[in-house]
Amino acid sequence: MPPKKAAPVERAKLGRPSNNLKMGIVGLPNVGKSSLFNVIAKCDLGKAANFPYATIEPEEARVPVPDERFLWLVDQYKPKNQIPAFLTCIDIAGLTAGASTGAGLGNAFLSNVRAVDGIFQVIRAFDDAEVIHVEGDVNPIRDMEIISTELRLKDIEWTEKALEQARSKARGAGNNSLEDKKKKEEVAIIEKVLNVLTEENKDVRKHDWGNKEIDVVNTLSLLTAKPVIYLVNLSEKDYVRKKNKWLPKIKEWIDTNNPGDLLIPFSVALEERLLQLGSPEAEAEELKTLGPNVTGALGKITKAGYDGLDLIRYFTCGPDEVRAWTIRKGTKAPQAAGVIHTDFENKFVCGEIMAYNDLKEHGSENGCKAAGKYVQKGKTYEMVDGDIAYWKSGA
Repeated sequence: MPPKKAAPVERAKLGRPSNNLKMGIVGLPNVGKSSLFNVIAKCDLGKAANFPYATIEPEEARVPVPDERFLWLVDQYKPKNQIPAFLTCIDIAGLTAGASTGAGLGNAFLSNVRAVDGIFQVIRAFDDAEVIHVEGDVNPIRDMEIISTELRLKDIEWTEKALEQARSKARGAGNNSLEDKKKKEEVAIIEKVLNVLTEENKDVRKHDWGNKEIDVVNTLSLLTAKPVIYLVNLSEKDYVRKKNKWLPKIKEWIDTNNPGDLLIPFSVALEERLLQLGSPEAEAEELKTLGPNVTGALGKITKAGYDGLDLIRYFTCGPDEVRAWTIRKGTKAPQAAGVIHTDFENKFVCGEIMAYNDLKEHGSENGCKAAGKYVQKGKTYEMVDGDIAYWKSGA
């Protein structure tokens, strides 16, 4: 008998094991955070104002994620009800230099950042004498350094406390039991985290961690372990002409300090103006007047946040409702069913699943069945983005 192939080891993920993840809008005061929140949420929850700390309590909004597949399914099934996938965004008060030691609203700010799963970091790259800058002048590189330093300093403080506690627990441990060995391993991993932050001067998410290490890192809830998407707020003029003196320098800073992180230019001034027009048709007409390739950035921002949190969606479809359900990449079928109702997970029998692309190609569920593309999947099936699922559960 040939030896059995070892099952592939699942890669652990940094962050909470949840499908209900949140992006926090972070930055210095007066860089456009609350204004971005207002337009992205199409409401006036964030208190945009021309003074620092206009947003004191974090505001929250659920923002629909653009998806052409969802629109096609709605057109196909013509349901009574339609519910797209949502991204939860939190508007967080502005950070200032010294936040890690409690300056400004530092402690509240950092605890609010700790409670989210990913970060939209808003960077101001526009000049406007009427909008004061907390540091006196516009310098995105300095602002990014401030935020990076403050988040890292707080992580160092929390990691040092965690290390002290872990060493205390391990002090009396022997070498025999698994529990004792686990305590000593935990000390070694936390020491490694501290080394990454202090000696390597890197964000925690930029280190290649093993699965056991990730389990320990996740217990620390570190700020620099969260994915970051950099949103560069430009003047409307610079956004339309796709040119700004700071953009190459910002890109260079990201490539040097946090390579691989996404940079999205946008103009909150333009987005606010488009929002006031009141309809997608009016927005489209206005964008045409600005140039042939000018588009708004909100959809791109929302989708980037969703993807950055490692989220995918599957659909349930019928004449009553077409709905997109948000799950983490790598979620198995029973847990995906459990997002709808815990009984679907606890009493899971199977899922009847077809891919969106197959449905589009064959035109109907019956067409998919005839082509062998409508199949039953069991407990070990890993969901794929765009799956259309019908769940069967026991009584």
